[in-house]
Formats: sequence, C-alpha cells, structure tokens
Amino acid sequence: MRFKKYFLSFVLVMLALIVAACGSEGNENNASKGNNASQNNEQNQENTDDATSDLEGSVVIDGSGTVYPLMAKLAEEYMINEQENVSVEVSRSGTSAGFEKFLVENGTDFNDASRQIKEEEQATADELGIEVKEFKVALDGLTFVIHPDNDWATELTEEQLISIFHADGGITKWSDLDPSFPDEEIQTYGPNANHGTYEFFWENILEKADLVDTINLQQEYSTLVNLISEDINGIAFFGFGYYVNNQDKLQAVHVDFGNGPVEPSLDTIAEDGDYAPFTRPVFTYLNVNHAKEKPQVLDYAIYAMNHVNEFAGETGFAPLPDEEIQAYVEFLEGLK
Repeated sequence: MRFKKYFLSFVLVMLALIVAACGSEGNENNASKGNNASQNNEQNQENTDDATSDLEGSVVIDGSGTVYPLMAKLAEEYMINEQENVSVEVSRSGTSAGFEKFLVENGTDFNDASRQIKEEEQATADELGIEVKEFKVALDGLTFVIHPDNDWATELTEEQLISIFHADGGITKWSDLDPSFPDEEIQTYGPNANHGTYEFFWENILEKADLVDTINLQQEYSTLVNLISEDINGIAFFGFGYYVNNQDKLQAVHVDFGNGPVEPSLDTIAEDGDYAPFTRPVFTYLNVNHAKEKPQVLDYAIYAMNHVNEFAGETGFAPLPDEEIQAYVEFLEGLK
C-alpha cells in the first residue's frame, strides 16, 4: 500500500517535469518566432525606406542664364543633402534655346525661363503630348550696370535708359542725355535673343521697338560683366543676380521712375515695390510626363519648391509668398 503511494507520487512528479519542459520549449520557440517576425518587419521597413530615399538616375535642366545661379544652387544642395546617387545637370543655353531642347521627344526634364512660355511653344507641347507645368521660382529686377568709375550716369530716369537703347531714341553720346556728361560715345551691351531677359527688355521695356544697331549682344553673362568692367563708357542690362555677384566690377544705375532714384535691391524688387516697373517673375517649367515616369525628377521638383525661397536671396532674387510656394508643393505631392 505504501509502495503504491510512493509510486503514484513519483509518476505525478515526472509528469510535472515533462509538462514544464514542454512549456519551456514552446515559450522558447514562440520567442524565437517573435524575434524572427520582428526582424522581418524591420527588414521590410528598411526596404521600404530604401525604395523612397535611395533614388538613382539623372535630372536634366536647361534654359535661362538668369535663373541658372538659383537652380544650380538648389541642385548642388539636393545632391549633397538629399540624394547623392541622383545627378542633377543644370545648363544655361538661354530661355528660348532651352525651350527647343525641352519641347521634343525625350527632351529635358525642366526648362528655366526668364519669361513665360509663348503660345507657339505651348502649342508644340500640346502636339507632342507633353504636359507642361509652370512654376514661378522668384522675382528678378532688370538691372542696368555701368563701370565702377562712371560717376555721371549713376542716376538716370526710366525715359533716359529707354532712349539709350531705343533705335529712335536720338542718343549716341552721354552728352546727348545731359550737357554736363562727357562728350563720349555710349557703348551698349546686353544678352542676345536666346535669353528671356532680352525678350523681356524688348517686349516690356522697349515695347517691341528696335534696339540701337550698335548694341553688342552676348550669349554669356560673364562676358557682359567683363566688357562693362573694362569700358567706362559702357552700359548693359541683365538680371539683378549677376550684378550682386559682381559688385567689385560693376555698379548699378539707380532708376527714377518719377518719385526719385531707386536702387535695385532685394527690398525694392517686388511686384508692388519701388522697383516694380523693372521687376519680373522668373520661372521653371516641368515636364509632368517625366515627373510621373521618373521618381528622381518628381523628388527633385518637390525639393526645389520646398527650398527655393531659402536660396533665392543669396543668389540675387526676391522670394515669393509662402502660400504661392505651398500651392506648388501640393500640386507636386499629388503626382505621387
């Protein structure tokens, strides 16, 4: 009887040990499965993050030489801080020449422009099935520059400036503007017809009148800077940014629009500012088809619009209102 009691106790103890061992093994297996699931989830998340953050390929931009410094700065910052495996190539053939490269099959992704797209250019886009989106990127002031040692033409009226460049303005010498000015021939310079700045000046300032036939028109803005820096009788027009970045070689003419001379500056260059008659928006145009097909193009577009005001000032442009920029960003986010 006692033996049966001991035997029963032994059996119960053994059963308890077996159950405990099985439970422990199950817990270890469950823990292992849980760890594996966690690791899988983390890996999946990393893969998802990699898909959105590690982009590759190129973004091709051409167009306006005026807009070039701003877009080049945005491209540089993007490649350094956002997507090191994406190559953003920025060229500056000029607004009109840039549109010719943009409005073709397999054309550029963006065209920078210092004027709005023309009706015939938009018609070409429509014929090719290219969806084009216009973005204002900043405000620029058409700036007239002279040699640093020119101490007589530092302040001119709007009418005097127009008459210098107008074919029928009757002005060939500085003394024609004012008898106290030197009796020397005025040498005029500007960007050539590839540039939107030329077209803005010709259409909006000269109202499509002929320019003086002696004007020296150049493709490169750096050439214009050098020509004026070496010609005390020279005067040229181009975007404010090229003046700002070359103040050691040039001085800007203060323009009297009727209420006293106004210096072009980030404070006066505004659509309702004191320099408004010579203020204009500048643009970039996006090939929306490319943005939908190439993730890196859309990603760069979103980055550029989110940061354009951040770099506008340092590249010689007045920024746009934040609400205008935000509307552009919302449009781009909607393309995802």
